[in-house]
Amino acid sequence: MKIIADNLRITQKSIADAVMQKNPAPLQDMVKRCENAGAEGIDINSGPLYRNPESQMTFMVEAVQDVTRLPVIIDTSNPKALKAGLAASKNPVTLNGISLEPFKLEQILPLARAYACDLICYLLYPNGHVPPDSAGRLEVAVSLYQKCREAGIEPDRIIMDPVVAPLSWQDGLFQAREVLTVIRTLPDLLGVSVRTIAGLSNLAAGAQASARKHLAEQVYLPMLAASGLSMALMNVLHTEPVRVARMCRLLSQESIFTWEMVP
Repeated sequence: MKIIADNLRITQKSIADAVMQKNPAPLQDMVKRCENAGAEGIDINSGPLYRNPESQMTFMVEAVQDVTRLPVIIDTSNPKALKAGLAASKNPVTLNGISLEPFKLEQILPLARAYACDLICYLLYPNGHVPPDSAGRLEVAVSLYQKCREAGIEPDRIIMDPVVAPLSWQDGLFQAREVLTVIRTLPDLLGVSVRTIAGLSNLAAGAQASARKHLAEQVYLPMLAASGLSMALMNVLHTEPVRVARMCRLLSQESIFTWEMVP
């Protein structure tokens, strides 16, 4: 289970200001902090970038890649920004992402084919809504997998996101368990060991004490790992959840254990 940092978000004022001013320092400082904290990939969450999407995304990608060789995830719904980010990328890159929403299938899926990059597929209905249970998510997964294959996307480039819902939803606990079922079921359903990614930060979205949020993340992470999750998208500056994620991976390794290996 790889650890992907979701800390580089344009919703943070310091990052938004840096992008507007084309000042790479705040972005690069965040990336270096994430890498030092154990990140194995960086999610560049730029939001929709309504104004100057190409130049702003190019700036963000170049700023990040000037200070790290980690793989990056280009995270935006703006096809123009995605294309600019792909063109500017020199590190391994993942496109984030598509769902059954027609606009994304028409505008974003061809980019994944053209640039031969990995592609995150959200298990959402065509209207963008979260399916009510694992059965609904798995039905979407089959449709998305077929559309990716028809577009020429190889199975090893497809990454399924079962969509972690906030625990604060009325059925939040049920949704959390259904996500685990989806991760366990996908390989048998699709007939391939498709990779999966989950946004851990979504679990504790909303107003709540940080200690309680961190506890929820720390408990859910081993459950995700045991279900076979490939990548955890998370706040890597939360020290204890990161240690838990690294320990989960250690316990799944086929090697001789020593206590010095414990993070």
